[in-house]
Amino acid sequence: MHRPKFKRHALLTAATLAAVLITGCSTNSPTTTDPANRAAAETSDPAAVQEQLAVVSAPSGTATPTAVADGGEGGTAKKSSLKVASYDRKSGRAVISSPSVPKPPADQSADPSAAPSTGTSPSPTSPAKPSTSPSASPSTSAQPPVSVGDFIASAPAPGAPDGVLAEVTQVVGATEDGDTTVDTEPAKLNSVLGESKAKGTVPVDPSAMEVEPLLKGVKVSWAKTGDLHFGPEGAKLPLGSLRIDVGAAVATAEGAPASAAASVEGFVQLAPEVAFSYDGSGNGTGASPGGAFLGLSGDWASKWSLKGRAAGSTNGQPIRIPFAELHSDPVIQVGPIPVVVNLDLTCYIQVNADGRVTVDVEQDIKGDFRVGGTFSWAKGWTPVSESEMTGEPVKATVTAAGDVKAALGAEATVGLYGTVGVTADLAPYVRAHAEASAEGSSDGTGAVTGAYALYGGVDLTGSLQLQLTIFGTPVFQKKIPLGALHREWLLTEGKAEAATTGPTSTRATG
Repeated sequence: MHRPKFKRHALLTAATLAAVLITGCSTNSPTTTDPANRAAAETSDPAAVQEQLAVVSAPSGTATPTAVADGGEGGTAKKSSLKVASYDRKSGRAVISSPSVPKPPADQSADPSAAPSTGTSPSPTSPAKPSTSPSASPSTSAQPPVSVGDFIASAPAPGAPDGVLAEVTQVVGATEDGDTTVDTEPAKLNSVLGESKAKGTVPVDPSAMEVEPLLKGVKVSWAKTGDLHFGPEGAKLPLGSLRIDVGAAVATAEGAPASAAASVEGFVQLAPEVAFSYDGSGNGTGASPGGAFLGLSGDWASKWSLKGRAAGSTNGQPIRIPFAELHSDPVIQVGPIPVVVNLDLTCYIQVNADGRVTVDVEQDIKGDFRVGGTFSWAKGWTPVSESEMTGEPVKATVTAAGDVKAALGAEATVGLYGTVGVTADLAPYVRAHAEASAEGSSDGTGAVTGAYALYGGVDLTGSLQLQLTIFGTPVFQKKIPLGALHREWLLTEGKAEAATTGPTSTRATG
């Protein structure tokens, strides 16, 4: 008996000492009298310290994750065994299943195990009902698994491919299968994240992306850890990358000879990542978060060629040819809460030409990008638009006077639980300009009878959407432009003085 008492006494002493050390380290001065600091130091209440939640990819191969928060203000959701069996977004009606609760056949009597705690045996002919059987255990289906005011966060479920984030407004009743039907309305993330903090970047699994080719000859390849795939050319892809190869004819300028038929060929390779952060400290009231961020970032690489004499623009607008649409609903785990991100990408070829210049250009470009929206109480929602890329011409020949600009880009939308939050258009391009009849090559050889220049560049545009208020932040009444990001660099040029020989340096950066 003395040994257990000694152990308990030792544990208490260690705990007391730890509390003293923690209190002392967290105090700037022994004379500090700030009430908030003193309260945090003297209490052992976990709520006194803002909880830091990890942001990671949801486990693969597991059942649909769900989290439930009770109606208490600022309460963080907890992992739950409940499942959304079905959901109707239009009406908000959902069916909630509780796997831990057995579902007896409709004609089966009440479970005798519900009564032993009272010593009263249930009637063999009367099913247990909450209104008439006070002795029924809360573990039976008579006890609704959720209540009015509870918040439900669920990964994609039947009828809810974009996931569910909703508040229970009414418990309708039990179904014949023993599930519970409820009415809901859309909720905000701060309802389940409460006053916690979270920050992280999660890669999008390329193998989970749905790809719809829009042109013949489009090829898709990807690579992820433990399951390496190869591209059409046999080159290994970096892990986490998705590659799309395309070869397509482009409308040729009217009157151009058959030898000037226009085409684009190459590939786009990207490794997208979802960036998410949340700071529930608010502005001191706890009513709204103090900070948030949602965005898309990643590495980009493309190598492609434009040949021939492309047709002029249509009504002054560039000709855009989408060649693949991609969609993914990655689930990121923010602590116990499954946050469903909706990602759509449309890869396209875009050509803006005057119909006079004939080109044979090929460009290799690499870099990264980051787009999104960030919120703070001081500034509200503000856009984030960044891109660092470098390019090199592999081949560059420009014939005749004129202008042409061609891009191999991607238009992306990022949202949460089926609502669009950020749109972005990333367009790395090559632009050729010839002032007179000119023939030049990026390797420094060939006759030059005029003047030409070849440029690489990147355009990044987009906007923040109203639906970003899903974080629980104040509503803004219109779209907020990301702000056009435009960078251009000289790849190579030729002048009319004389023919040139020998190599020339064409490397340039943005």
